[in-house]
Amino acid sequence: MSFDKEIKHILLESSPTINDDLLVEVYRYQYAFNSVYKEFADAIHKGPEKVRAAGDIPFLPITFYKNRKVITQDGGIDFSNAVEFYSSGTTSSNRSTHYVADPEFYKQRSQQIFESYYGSLKDIVIVAVLPSYEENPSSSLIFMMKHFIHETEHDASGFYSFDIPRIQALLKALATEKKKILVWGVSYALLDWAETETEAYPNVIFLETGGMKGRRKELTRTELHTQLCNGFGVMHIHSEYGMTELLSQAYSTGEGLYQFPDGFIPVLRQINDPFEKVIQGSGGINLIDLANINACCFIETQDVGRITGDKFEILGRIDTSDLRGCNLLYM
Repeated sequence: MSFDKEIKHILLESSPTINDDLLVEVYRYQYAFNSVYKEFADAIHKGPEKVRAAGDIPFLPITFYKNRKVITQDGGIDFSNAVEFYSSGTTSSNRSTHYVADPEFYKQRSQQIFESYYGSLKDIVIVAVLPSYEENPSSSLIFMMKHFIHETEHDASGFYSFDIPRIQALLKALATEKKKILVWGVSYALLDWAETETEAYPNVIFLETGGMKGRRKELTRTELHTQLCNGFGVMHIHSEYGMTELLSQAYSTGEGLYQFPDGFIPVLRQINDPFEKVIQGSGGINLIDLANINACCFIETQDVGRITGDKFEILGRIDTSDLRGCNLLYM
């Protein structure tokens, strides 16, 4: 079995064994077969002779996805038919590209993670407040949602774009449905809806992804969730955290506190010193995503987070970051 397939096999196990030795092995593999990552690691003097433990592994700045082809390609990996995902953006020049050599694994991995939080997709109806796959096939979120919708095997599951009257009628029709009803949408689309909603949906799960991204005034997570809870008549708002450049996701079932799945590991760094780690408190978010074995597993993001006990809080974006994220799908 090739090394990338071995890593994928480990991740799809019910209780994968992830330890420092494995992380260093992944680093060495990607250093050997990812020319962009090798070039970066060499530039900051983090070659294999300097990486003895997981804490020594360098994280590639996420901006490299904007102008370089970030792939890990040994002799057994074929990128000729790779699916290309693009980050949302206002111009082609500021969009990241993620070349996914194994889209079927992406489906398996994202479903595995989702079902670990919410149970089988076959017991859920998904109402996506998002553009359809035909409208935006280059979005990793839309690709994932298309797969989830298919797996629910329910006629009402689907993309409803931003047709709120149609969604309201659907939710009324589903009021006696015995399955979980999950409404999944970009934050400010849900906020636009919540501000005019007169009905309460106490038995519906509302899941938001992303912030305002220039569409509306930025709100803190507490402000956003309070307004959504009041508008929809629910106790909690759920959240999804993911990005184009990676393959795994984390979910929050309330209070903006995330639990990350095995193999998707947040590591905090000092905002002004990317090489200084933060043990407790807030800092810039580095992410280890072993599912991204065909691209880069070690990414320095432009997000800020905080460790809260055994959970993780996403605080927002570093001020100098470009606007990006799923919310630009709504513009």
